[in-house]
Amino acid sequence: MNKPYAFSIEQMNGIVEDTYAKIINECENLKKNTNCPNEQVLALLSVIASNYAITTENSKN
Repeated sequence: MNKPYAFSIEQMNGIVEDTYAKIINECENLKKNTNCPNEQVLALLSVIASNYAITTENSKN
């Protein structure tokens, strides 16, 4: 079982906050340069998130 993880206060006020701001900024740039709707940005973020999701394989096929 995975043990719980939490960012430290320093991380939350540093790298986490910076990463969040960069992702938001890049999503806004994508919308501005492609004129795509929010739904398309959400679809892209969902694909990216799926790369980090834990997957389980059903061994009984």
